[in-house]
Amino acid sequence: MDRPAWAPPEVDLERPSTARIYDYMLGGLHNFAIDRQMAEQVLAVGPQIRLAAHANRGFLRRAVEYLAGAGIRQFLDLGSGIPTVGNVHEAAHRVAPDARVVYVDADPVAVAHSVAIVEGDERVTVVQADIRDPESILKDPRVTGALDFTQPVAVLIVAVLHFVPDEADPAGILARLRDAIAPGSYIGISQVATIPDVTPEQQEVADRYTRANAVALRDRDQIAAFFEGLELVEPGLVDPAKWRADGEVTEMVPSFAGVGRKP
Repeated sequence: MDRPAWAPPEVDLERPSTARIYDYMLGGLHNFAIDRQMAEQVLAVGPQIRLAAHANRGFLRRAVEYLAGAGIRQFLDLGSGIPTVGNVHEAAHRVAPDARVVYVDADPVAVAHSVAIVEGDERVTVVQADIRDPESILKDPRVTGALDFTQPVAVLIVAVLHFVPDEADPAGILARLRDAIAPGSYIGISQVATIPDVTPEQQEVADRYTRANAVALRDRDQIAAFFEGLELVEPGLVDPAKWRADGEVTEMVPSFAGVGRKP
């Protein structure tokens, strides 16, 4: 396979990547045949997954535009994946060209692609780190060099927490991040919820995902608890597709999303 100009040399073109599969589902161009093949296998039994990916990306874009409009000029995107279709820095810069964005992901493949995509943009920083170790992120000199935590910042954790098991203490992770940010800061979260009355087809989709990544589905109350100490902005905790959306939307995969402000 010929290596595209945007593909870093350290990336294996024959090994599928979760980040590139997500990019393919979003209609992006930063994916390979192996990623498309695996994505189509999942979509064959769960076509709604593609719509759910778009719903989460739409929530992310609208949340960033809302926050930039509210005066936020610093964004910390945790579990960012590949910053391609509907990414944070483009959404933020449409409203606030001076906004600074830090992308953080544990996946070296996603990080390598991210570095190549944003190369030359001094307003964007890419860091390889794990959300399960928030202390290392908050103390990383690349993060602290780009963001001033004495001023309001938006922390974005979109479609990530269902990959953080309960034993990793996601509530503790959120508490540490909340304590680190200044008053007037925001935290945006979306998470896949538990599915009532699972059909065999839905279970097959879940099994395919959990073979690669353990998935921790949570109910609405458990997701709402992640916003402890924050004031939810309107419309509160809702399906990602419905968060400040224009027109009618269809809920496809049970999920909840919201943005909370630190008073």
